[in-house]
Amino acid sequence: MNVGELVAIDVHTHAEVSADGHASLSDDLAAASAKYFKEGARPTIPEMAAHYRERGMAAVVFTVDAEHATGHPRISNEEVAESCAAHADVLIPFASVDPWKGRAGVREARRLVGEYGVRGFKFHPSVQGMAPDDRAAYPLYEAIEELGVPALFHTGQTGIGAGLPGGGGIRLKYSNPMLVDDVAVDFPELRIILAHPSFPWQDEALAVATHKPNVYIDLSGWSPKYFPPILVRYANTLLKDKVLFGSDYPMITPDRWLADFDKLDIKPEVRPKILKENAARLLGLS
Repeated sequence: MNVGELVAIDVHTHAEVSADGHASLSDDLAAASAKYFKEGARPTIPEMAAHYRERGMAAVVFTVDAEHATGHPRISNEEVAESCAAHADVLIPFASVDPWKGRAGVREARRLVGEYGVRGFKFHPSVQGMAPDDRAAYPLYEAIEELGVPALFHTGQTGIGAGLPGGGGIRLKYSNPMLVDDVAVDFPELRIILAHPSFPWQDEALAVATHKPNVYIDLSGWSPKYFPPILVRYANTLLKDKVLFGSDYPMITPDRWLADFDKLDIKPEVRPKILKENAARLLGLS
């Protein structure tokens, strides 16, 4: 990967479908998410690579392992990693290990980094049905910290389950970013990314990111034209070295995100930090 030639690094994209057509979510949750985001086709990982290559961008790719809470088998982490390795000029593999898996999850995390070159891990507390500060997840965090790769946590409201009776069983409370503060305290060397503008807990996310040196924020899942003013203000100032471009592709395309970001009042010297430089440093790409 030639970082110098990249226009941007998108730190938040989803592998929604495997090579054999297996979806990352159950039919009802996938339908609710598609309706919420007005999502179109779900690209395969090679199609994602082509999409980003055409735009001169790189992208972090992951799925979500929530088998315990949803009963739906995940897309294989090995498939994600191998597909990204086949397109290493533009794709960066993250994995997802259900924290309910205990010691088996710890062994898997170590194997995925050691044998498959995985560069980070994705958690979705609401979908996985576990609060980030639940001590059951701590052995997995300990392993990830030792492996020296980042952990990315979904925060704020989610489109997954939106509109279904009972929200499809998805509990929003688990995605309050303040619950990640304990993780940042107990694992001070673990690099953490709080994903999304954290509605309705934006102030909490900003508080954690400004207080804990290894906590970052990605801007995925929302068009920048809807960003709260306080988020833009912090991105321009106190958190200019800790805010990251993310789209949430295919829910939101990088084209739409970047077009709206161009209209945002971001300082010229801060734009390249958000779009590429902060991510390159965090992921060890530069």
